[in-house]
Amino acid sequence: MGKVTGFLEIDREEARYEPASDRVRHFGEFTIPLSEARVVDQAARCMDCGVPFCHGDTGCPVHNQIPDWNDLVYNGDWEEAARNLHSTNNFPEFTGRICPAPCEEACTLNLEDVPVAIKTVEQAIADKAIRAGWIRPQVPARKTGRRVAIVGSGPAGLAAAQQLARAGHDVHVYEREPKAGGLLRYGIPDFKMEKEHIDFRVGQMEAEGVSFHYGVNVGVTTPLSDLRRDHDAVLLCGGAEKPRDVAVDGKHFAGVHFAMPFLVQQNRRVGGEDVSDQFQLSAAGKHVVVVGGGDTASDCVGTSFRQGAIAVSQLDVRPMPPELENKLTNWPNWAVKMRTSSSQAEGAIREFSAGTMKILGSARGEVIGVECARVDRRRQPIAGSEFVIKADLVLFAIGFAGPVQEGMLSELGADYDKRGNLFADTLGYRTSVDKVYAAGDMRRGQSLVVWAIREGRQAARAIDLDLMGRTDLAR
Repeated sequence: MGKVTGFLEIDREEARYEPASDRVRHFGEFTIPLSEARVVDQAARCMDCGVPFCHGDTGCPVHNQIPDWNDLVYNGDWEEAARNLHSTNNFPEFTGRICPAPCEEACTLNLEDVPVAIKTVEQAIADKAIRAGWIRPQVPARKTGRRVAIVGSGPAGLAAAQQLARAGHDVHVYEREPKAGGLLRYGIPDFKMEKEHIDFRVGQMEAEGVSFHYGVNVGVTTPLSDLRRDHDAVLLCGGAEKPRDVAVDGKHFAGVHFAMPFLVQQNRRVGGEDVSDQFQLSAAGKHVVVVGGGDTASDCVGTSFRQGAIAVSQLDVRPMPPELENKLTNWPNWAVKMRTSSSQAEGAIREFSAGTMKILGSARGEVIGVECARVDRRRQPIAGSEFVIKADLVLFAIGFAGPVQEGMLSELGADYDKRGNLFADTLGYRTSVDKVYAAGDMRRGQSLVVWAIREGRQAARAIDLDLMGRTDLAR
């Protein structure tokens, strides 16, 4: 906890944003951090709540010891706060930027709608630790002589690679793309997290002994059998990339796309990669309709505005949620309530209870609009409620159906769970194929970055235990 009476004396305060009129002109981060003194004030608000739900599974899957590092910040020991934070989370500068902060939903002060600004404090600790040079490579004292292959360099793969390298194993990460990061780099826009944060961690991990192999599409350009032959264990962290099917007439019209190709191409542009040989996806000068109500849809909204869209509409099949949840039935769980992302606040037109009935196209085969209808609680269209939204670009951001099974997973021949994800338990993280493990979205399905980091850490511990018969790695 922080100051005993801090929560009574100090108001909740979060970092502010650049004005929307300014931030839509660039793709960089636009958060204006709090001063160090004001961060200390926010840490001081952490109260002696008895049972800190903020760092249980409900609030923080990696079990950040939030009351502890709040207290350390309040008492001015930032370096120890950074050590404490990194003891449970390999990449707090990632989660401090892009995690939706279920910890704040679970905070006891959220019963009064003024939770501790945990996410703000976490990012401040991580950023200060990096600037101060406290984050250094942790090179193992001895090597085990065991080789581990990790397929995929998203948050699960990176977390597992760092933990296994620190345990002394020879770790090789195989990545299909030219750079590491997975969806952290190619799916999440730079205005939410600039990619220098990933580059910093990759440099740290290389100094710790991790070898990165880029442009390797396991199961396509390189057989999975080669990795199984050359390594003592193989961990699959390839994510859940298969988009959910769109059962809508007219999806064949030019200008209708899934969200990921749109976001990935823009991230490649920002990252300086050559996309001149690709079909150019751009919202510049267009009326954009984004179908979906989640984070990916919001990222499409923000990216469209920055590309120069005339107007952006977002369709959410769910009903408009209440402004505030019923605390007595929801807390400390994540609540369904009205939330407005920074991208939506830049001018999006939000339509709730809006079902997408049909994509309308011109005689030339180009999209010209989206036919919609209001839906009832069973998501069935209500007769007479139809309306049309003009559209030159339609982006479907309705989630993912699981990992791509063609290629690597087809070659592997392992078992799947009922949802089509690669089956592995949450204790040993073993698949049904010997020496092959799975973690992150490939195992659990589409989820949060904090869950990916947790699974990567736990899978690393399971692999270390299997290879060595004992382990000092934390779960």
